[in-house]
Amino acid sequence: MAKKNESAQGSRPIKIATIGGGSSYTPELVEGFIKRYDSCPVRELWLVDVPEGEEKLEIVGGLAQRMVEAAGLPMEVHLTLDRREALVGADFVTTQFRVGQLDARIKDERIALKHGLIGQETNGAAGMFKALRTIPVIFDIIRDMEELCPDAWLVNFTNPVGIVTEAVLRHTSWRRIIGLCNCPISMRFGIARWMDVDPDRVRMELSGLNHHFFVTDVYIDGKSRFEEVLERYCELPVEELGTMKNIMAIPWSKRLIRGLRAIPVSYLNYYFSTREELEQLEKDYQAHGVRAEVVKQVEAELFELYKDAELHVKPRQLEERGGAHYSDAACSVIDSIVNDRGDIQYVDVQNKGAVTSLPYESAVECACVITGDGPKPIAVGELSPAINGTIQMIKSFERMVAEAAVTGSKDVAVAALVANKLCDSDAVANEVFDELCEAHRDYLPQFYNEDGSPREALRRSQACALV
Repeated sequence: MAKKNESAQGSRPIKIATIGGGSSYTPELVEGFIKRYDSCPVRELWLVDVPEGEEKLEIVGGLAQRMVEAAGLPMEVHLTLDRREALVGADFVTTQFRVGQLDARIKDERIALKHGLIGQETNGAAGMFKALRTIPVIFDIIRDMEELCPDAWLVNFTNPVGIVTEAVLRHTSWRRIIGLCNCPISMRFGIARWMDVDPDRVRMELSGLNHHFFVTDVYIDGKSRFEEVLERYCELPVEELGTMKNIMAIPWSKRLIRGLRAIPVSYLNYYFSTREELEQLEKDYQAHGVRAEVVKQVEAELFELYKDAELHVKPRQLEERGGAHYSDAACSVIDSIVNDRGDIQYVDVQNKGAVTSLPYESAVECACVITGDGPKPIAVGELSPAINGTIQMIKSFERMVAEAAVTGSKDVAVAALVANKLCDSDAVANEVFDELCEAHRDYLPQFYNEDGSPREALRRSQACALV
């Protein structure tokens, strides 16, 4: 350990503030910083949470401190409920929180299913309400960052990442934001496995949005091998496709894949196999509850493990949580910015013309060169007609949900839901919106006043002036 400490002494010490530090994912974040300490010496890691999450913060924070101590590193791990204290002078702020905790997600998924809609925390009605709860908090964090750490990067993997990033880019002046998802990493690992090569030799071209993108080219050792990858993909049994743990693996037809000339991210099962996914979600609900209830049980088991005073490594059971690699992706991005690596990673950023079919100022998920000045998106060009329609539909949904979040317009929110393919009825959209709005009124300040009375929607110009 002495060699590791000595090699890092000449590097500038880094301060990280993690909002939602009591998350079950935090041990992976800590592990990532420990692995990279030689090149990215995090001297202060502040884990922040709210009073409702204090017990979890103490448990996971204790494990984090044991992990650092076992690694023999001079990294200070601070636990606090005071966000502003943690943000002072931070170099990077990572966000991984859930407003209303898992009980809010359970309501999202149960109420959506009750109305015959897919309930999933980043898609459709459930995804919309997670965004509506999250965006006001993200904006509060940014206001604090503008005052306390104006040069910091905000690295967000609070879902729905795409809508949150869109809201920040369109409705604030903050530009130092990077959205992260584990899906691209999982797909790169999958492609490497199918092609029997090391993942470091694989580079993908991504076209689209968070949880709604397509792999439209694959380079191995710098040479396009996409035709081979497509054919190999069409030959694979479904169990080898590497879908996310929270999505039923439904094989797409060879005709669809060859017609698209693209490999869809597994979340597109909700849009390309809506009927089958809804039927499975309803069966799962009858058997063991909605996905959030399963996650709650997994999380409870994780925290029991975390309490063990002898545990000083990330337990392998964390991978069952469904979000493996999220935190490691954050560490990689931070390390690459600190060291101006110029490597390629897959993140959510402002489009800036990379995808000519989408607005310049919108958020996209794409391959980026990560530099000391942040991510630089790699040009994709015009989207093909085969994938453009579904991507445009979701981008309209994202923009409208972001607008509803900052204006408090229930009209715009309902119109957004109707525009989403997962809701096929205006009447149902109104019903599910009203029920979810009432269920979450404590976390929706844009729709309700402090006394619980409905709040009048702001005009767009007023909303922009506020942020």
